[in-house]
Amino acid sequence: MKVLICGGAETAAGRAADLVAARLRRAPATTLGLATGGTMEAVYAALIARHRAGDCGFAAARSFNLDEYVGLAPDHPCSYWRYMREHLFGHVDFAPDRTHLPQGDAPDPQAEADRYEAAIRAAGDIGLQLLGIGANGHIGFNEPTSSLASLTRVKTLARATRAANARFFSGSEDVPRLAITMGIATILRAEEVVLLAVGEAKAEAVARMIEGPVSAFCPASALQTHRRVTVILDDAAAGQLALRDYYEDIHPGGM
Repeated sequence: MKVLICGGAETAAGRAADLVAARLRRAPATTLGLATGGTMEAVYAALIARHRAGDCGFAAARSFNLDEYVGLAPDHPCSYWRYMREHLFGHVDFAPDRTHLPQGDAPDPQAEADRYEAAIRAAGDIGLQLLGIGANGHIGFNEPTSSLASLTRVKTLARATRAANARFFSGSEDVPRLAITMGIATILRAEEVVLLAVGEAKAEAVARMIEGPVSAFCPASALQTHRRVTVILDDAAAGQLALRDYYEDIHPGGM
């Protein structure tokens, strides 16, 4: 696991965008695994800027998002379909038929999850998976105690997760209780993983992910078993790392 500590949040987001752009230059037809949430907004803004500057293109790529809320149609203002259109897809040259998210309003959510898992496999799995991390250690919507061997499925969201996402809705009571999410094993099949975490609120989860035991109690800790993971942090998110000096000696300035 490569740990890059980049100073401020903006610098950290830019470093994550650099790695995605480099992947697209190296392998234009790559399959990207994409995440949502407040942390990713700065990454997508940076990717849009790099695209407009001619530094990367998405025309040959395809994407699969990590998750979607059960019950939300693609045009719902809080759906991840809407989020991706507003924060990335509507500003770059992705072909519309090559961007994929679970259908949140599918009549049978588990059947939709199975279909989505099969589609990821049919695409040859993810080339580069972009991740955030929840304050409770979740990746995707794989909440604590999720099986480390899990595939794409329907998950019940933890109260803490719903509370954290309430700012995107009218309140926590409006946040759906269920979501379709890639499983931990699905994520671990990716060739490369880039995880971005910023802010003091993520520091404990980051420390457990990097330096704690591999445990379903901290789903992100499963990334310790992956062969190619880059974790990008700002100073605040790195605040509880016991071996911070070591990481900074290896990669000064997050490079």
